[in-house]
Amino acid sequence: MSPANWEVMKRVSTQRHYGMDWLRIGAFVLLIFYHVGFSFTPWGYQTPSRGVVNWVEIPLLSLSAWRLALLFAISGYASAALCDKDGNTGSFLKSRLLRLGIPLLFGLTVVVPPQPFMGLIHSGYRQSYGYFLLHDAFSFSWVGKEYLPATMHLWFVIYLLAYTVALCGALMMLPAAWREAFRRRAERVLASPALLPLGAVGIFAIRSLDYGWTDVHSLFIDRSAHLHYGAMFLFGFLLRGSEPLRMAVGQQWKWALVLGLAGYAFVVVEAWLYPGNVATPRTWDQPLSMAKAMQCWGMVIALFGIADRYWNRDGRWRATLAEAVFPVYIAHQTVMVFVIYAIRDWGLAALPEFLVLLGAVTAGSWLFYLVGREIGPLRPLIGLKRRKRSRGSFLEDRPLASSVSVG
Repeated sequence: MSPANWEVMKRVSTQRHYGMDWLRIGAFVLLIFYHVGFSFTPWGYQTPSRGVVNWVEIPLLSLSAWRLALLFAISGYASAALCDKDGNTGSFLKSRLLRLGIPLLFGLTVVVPPQPFMGLIHSGYRQSYGYFLLHDAFSFSWVGKEYLPATMHLWFVIYLLAYTVALCGALMMLPAAWREAFRRRAERVLASPALLPLGAVGIFAIRSLDYGWTDVHSLFIDRSAHLHYGAMFLFGFLLRGSEPLRMAVGQQWKWALVLGLAGYAFVVVEAWLYPGNVATPRTWDQPLSMAKAMQCWGMVIALFGIADRYWNRDGRWRATLAEAVFPVYIAHQTVMVFVIYAIRDWGLAALPEFLVLLGAVTAGSWLFYLVGREIGPLRPLIGLKRRKRSRGSFLEDRPLASSVSVG
């Protein structure tokens, strides 16, 4: 590498990579869209007024295989950036325990309980919300068809916190030479033509264990999910500081997009032939799982490559949106449950109901953020820093200390 190119790389490596923020914002927007659309499928809960719309699963399957893997990879990248900023693993761990742990406790005790309560009262539960909180919400037992306490969508934060603690434990206990050797070997394998096939085959092997592609959201038994999401978290962490891996992603993201779309095409064929809860023949199980693995890995790599190539520029709303995504995530599913039950007897057709639900969830979650950010004591409870200076994003608007990375 010429001295001139080296100087350019050094200069770029100290800059914030805005593509990471845009990718994170987009991932959470798609997640909310997915959750709203989910209530129109035969997969889970529905608003009773109009049942399900079978074809909705086709667009949702375009997200299903990779949406969470992408979020964990982004979280790994963010963790590496924050670890660099904090300067040592102990400080980073302390900051993560506070920034994730406090909103997690607030979410589990305040934001989440209305969700199972709403389900119970529409299934015959006759007690007040106060009674529910005092006697049932944290009883560690079955109440009707609900096992309480419920984690609901905050299982993601629980898993993320667990992976962060495990990573920090490894960083603090393993000798520096071991960590460097692991980094070099992982970089040598992944920053090569093996990046796409190795990742897809690895995900396929992991999802062949236990519950397959079904996440049970139980920290102690969700083995295939932990191997999948934990690996994605580590990939993002490695990517943040690896110039060879960033370059490999930049060179291969178009092929990754082809891989992801090919996997999705097979998933669509299966969904078309065996829609809704129609049983898929067992002979389809392995090919379908491989298609989902291709879709997952291909789309993650493609989106990192696209963010690096096209989205690395600031915008007027970037910092605000980047700050808002965690509070919005905390609030969105509880808002959605309230709205679902509020509109179920309006007699709306599917499209108007979807639009009302999507608009209400967006507005309600955004209001949760706007109110919380302006009240100092509430900021840590919804995942925001205490306001010492000006508002920033979840990743502060500061130069990053190590090499520029995808996202």
